[in-house]
Amino acid sequence: MKLVKYQVTNFRSVEDSGWIDVSDVTALIGENEAGKTNLLLPLWKLNPSGNGKISHLDDMPRARYAEMRTDPGRYDFIRCIFRLNDSERDICERWGADRTHTETIVVFRDFAGRYGISFENYNFAVPKAFEKVRIAKISEAGEANDADRGPSLHQMLRRHLPKFVYYSNYGNLDAQIYLPHVVDNLGRDDLGAKEAAKTRTLKVLFDLVSLSPKEILELAKATVVTERINQYGHRTTDDEKSDEQIVLDDEQLRTRAALLQSASAKLTRTFRDWWKQGDYRFRLQADGNYFRIWVADERRSEEIELENRSTGLQWFLSFFLVFTYESEDTHENAIVLLDEPGHSLHPMAQRDLTRFFDSLAKTHQIAFTTHSPFMIDADRLDRVRKVFVDERGGTKSSANLSEGTRGSGATYAVHSALNLSVAESLLLGCTPVIVEGPSDQHYLSAIKTILIRKGKIKPRGELVFPPSGGAKTAKLIAAILMGRDDTLPYVLLDGDTAGSQAAKNLKDTLYQHFQKIVFTTDQFITGMTETEIEDLMPPELVIQVVDKMERRPKDEFEDVYKTGLPIVPQIKAWATANGITLAEGWKVTLSLGVKNRLLANPDRYAGEAILKTWADMFRKFA
Repeated sequence: MKLVKYQVTNFRSVEDSGWIDVSDVTALIGENEAGKTNLLLPLWKLNPSGNGKISHLDDMPRARYAEMRTDPGRYDFIRCIFRLNDSERDICERWGADRTHTETIVVFRDFAGRYGISFENYNFAVPKAFEKVRIAKISEAGEANDADRGPSLHQMLRRHLPKFVYYSNYGNLDAQIYLPHVVDNLGRDDLGAKEAAKTRTLKVLFDLVSLSPKEILELAKATVVTERINQYGHRTTDDEKSDEQIVLDDEQLRTRAALLQSASAKLTRTFRDWWKQGDYRFRLQADGNYFRIWVADERRSEEIELENRSTGLQWFLSFFLVFTYESEDTHENAIVLLDEPGHSLHPMAQRDLTRFFDSLAKTHQIAFTTHSPFMIDADRLDRVRKVFVDERGGTKSSANLSEGTRGSGATYAVHSALNLSVAESLLLGCTPVIVEGPSDQHYLSAIKTILIRKGKIKPRGELVFPPSGGAKTAKLIAAILMGRDDTLPYVLLDGDTAGSQAAKNLKDTLYQHFQKIVFTTDQFITGMTETEIEDLMPPELVIQVVDKMERRPKDEFEDVYKTGLPIVPQIKAWATANGITLAEGWKVTLSLGVKNRLLANPDRYAGEAILKTWADMFRKFA
């Protein structure tokens, strides 16, 4: 199963988060105390790897605790939409479910620990449509209170739910490790959070390299003891050792050395396979009661204790150990939830971490919280979900980065993060092209990827598409992004009334000497005026996504679309005619659907004519 979106309700500071769209990598960004953690914990507690127990006292909203604790089964705290794969849909079909209604399922959990599952095809236009269908409640143990075959099917699907792996304390390793302390802590369950996190990491380290800290401690101590006491219990010196004792001591020393060499080689090899940003070599050393980790790399050939290397390397090594080797079976196909990952890292190390997330996302969906601008990829704003406090004091989330302006300081944090991210891109040699909104950014990022892939363009530097939040604010963002050498960024606006007026205003003022780098979509689309960014896309693809988004009307959009006219006004007119209220941010949802389908099968939708149009436009930005 793949998580598509989720909603948190009645959980700590969250009354109703709204539906949160999930991609391969999802960034929940907001200021401190906005409630970002409270949007990860419910996901974890849906199907946790590790502890993840529901706590009524801690997890129920404190203002409603007295009311909710008496009947916890009345209150759901998490609802998730999962897309089923073919084998999972086969399971549903074998149990008599209509295959056309099993593309997605809704899974939710209440404070009694029970699970609810709906098999009805989820209608994205009506968030609560699934509540109208028959729902079976399954206990945490997997038992159901319904009759017939439904519960058994629910149980089977319950077993297919991905595990959620949650990390907040990453347990950075120290360079010098006191083995007696480690042996003692591994047998305890009353440690504080920080000490427990370090102990967890150390346990994984020793398991990974097939070492027992107790065995290493005994081997390290053995030669010290035998140098002092002979076989008769009398003190001796090295010269008084028997030949037999000397052989035994030597074997113990060689055994310890061989184990540590083998462990060092394995740690070096596995970390190198996992982390591509450096060629690190590790050496593990045991000396009496102490265990040390030494590090060298291609730039620094001399060995240095781990503790004296960067905090970033310590963090990456610890995260690598815990995530990759704590429980390989549990983590297979797991969804990884990371609370403030890398917050202690240097900004460039945070950039490395986001690149690593791209690699990890090939096998695991990832959701993470952050308030750092360096954890946001300016070219992947579709991953960002803003977290803010609404007017009632509750935690909300939205893909619309301008939402929540009133009564929330999160807007400043989000906008600062995005602007700093783009500013950093400028300093690194990127070329910004200001666009109106996130939907424009999604479309243009997809076009850029396809053109580069097909060799149609070879940009001198990275192109990024910062959204201005609308045509009216493009001038403000352009002034911010001028950079150190006063170079104005390119601007691409819609050709509709608002976009054309904004373009004229820019050319009359800030861009009066640089009018040729302000564009509207009308300049690149032949035979149409008052166009928008959507008109640059293959119309048949846009039509497919619109009809998938809105399945209720009798007349599909495909039936009424007229070639040669701008597509957005047609979508709005069709929606009005069919009594559809287009949700706020519908253009962003549309752009994500178009982008994903286009990147998955560019040859199907992008013929030579449209590729030429795209390439001609992108050459203007070179």
